[in-house]
Amino acid sequence: MDLTSLPFPPSAAAARARLADFAPSAGLQYAQKRNFDHGAGAHTHVSTLSPYLRMKVLDEVDVSRAVLTHMDRKTAEKFLMEVWWRTYWKGWMEQRPAVWTAARDDLTRLHNEVQTQSGLCQRWQDACLGQTGIKPFDTWAQELAATGYLHNHARMWFASIWIFTLGLPWQLGADFFLRHLLDGDVAVNTLSWRWVAGIQTQGKKYLADASNIAKFTDGRFVGVQGLAQDAPPIAAPLPPDRQDIPPLTAYAGQPTDRVGVLLHSDDLITPDVPAKTGITPVCTVYLDGTATQSPWQSSPMVAGFRRALMHDVVPDANVLDGADALVQWASTHRLDHIITPHAPVGSQRDALSRARMSLPIPIFEVRRAVDTAAWPHATAGFFKFRRHIPDLLDQFVHV
Repeated sequence: MDLTSLPFPPSAAAARARLADFAPSAGLQYAQKRNFDHGAGAHTHVSTLSPYLRMKVLDEVDVSRAVLTHMDRKTAEKFLMEVWWRTYWKGWMEQRPAVWTAARDDLTRLHNEVQTQSGLCQRWQDACLGQTGIKPFDTWAQELAATGYLHNHARMWFASIWIFTLGLPWQLGADFFLRHLLDGDVAVNTLSWRWVAGIQTQGKKYLADASNIAKFTDGRFVGVQGLAQDAPPIAAPLPPDRQDIPPLTAYAGQPTDRVGVLLHSDDLITPDVPAKTGITPVCTVYLDGTATQSPWQSSPMVAGFRRALMHDVVPDANVLDGADALVQWASTHRLDHIITPHAPVGSQRDALSRARMSLPIPIFEVRRAVDTAAWPHATAGFFKFRRHIPDLLDQFVHV
């Protein structure tokens, strides 16, 4: 697949260049214009860094540091809050992994229902193909399929229309996004859809409004008809009790051990592995879990972007497609241990869990220091978490 013409060149250099170009605009200009969706190819008032953040070619520290070289924290506050929402969502899910398990179980059930219920299947297909007759919704569905991206405000409108106007289960919508978004992250995507549906924060939901759509699309969609006028409660269990984030087992090998590095789409760069472990890796591979993240096929663009970005960062790494290939790789290279970046709750962690059951050698995970420090603060709502952001900036950004 030729990715060179897409809005997100799959390279670390492109990510850094995009950050450098955007950083001076992350203050007042961003705060005033960030909610306007001008359509495909015109997302000039937001950073469009999320596909690179998704794979940790950049992280929250990199982005915060770049912005704060141009302005003070107060000026950049709105943008910084949006950047650290990603950290919050991931920390919240780390402490409630059962939410992901339940969403996966629901999706398995709904996959069966789509196969057997013709009415549901037709409505789902029309929504996925952008053939509902609701012009903005159809435009966004087609933009997502063509580019792998949607403006955040459009994502909220889209999810609301999917749930409350089209009457489709939110889990199917979250899956549709995860299969097509280049920045599709399990925690961010799942919990955002739950929020729109009114089940993430009990009693709060998001209802798409025609006048709001007209205003924030600069009149591209005026007088949209047929949108739901109310959002009835959606039955859902309360979130499970919070549990502590399990500590990672420290690497316990010897300097002479043969160690392989296993990268994946949740983190392409194992930070400071040689410095932290005292080892020089024998070889590096990339475990591609894209095919297992949904019972339906993901967009080829998603897997293509991930693999191309991986090859840009680690040119010599081979791609593994599953547990059997991972076992064969470990055997071929006579590995004693495997080190991998920590995989947060989601399909990649599920893939690593399956691999562990087949491997005769241990896998040690390395978690980024900023995640170790930040995630435990995601105990409740974001506004409780945000009180810790200044301390995190002091600790990791040093400005």
